[in-house]
Amino acid sequence: MEKFSKVKELIAGIEADATKFYDGGNGAAGTRVRKAMQDLKVLAVEIRKEITEQKNSK
Repeated sequence: MEKFSKVKELIAGIEADATKFYDGGNGAAGTRVRKAMQDLKVLAVEIRKEITEQKNSK
């Protein structure tokens, strides 16, 4: 559940940058959003792996 909490924190943390990029056209903010989305992808893969392991161990 710890990693799921990290996902929520990561999304909340990039909200301001996403607004800056989409509404203000700030390219640097877009770069930060892209990096955060990559981190989100990595976390998602780790969560999927943990869920599969727990499901198969029962």
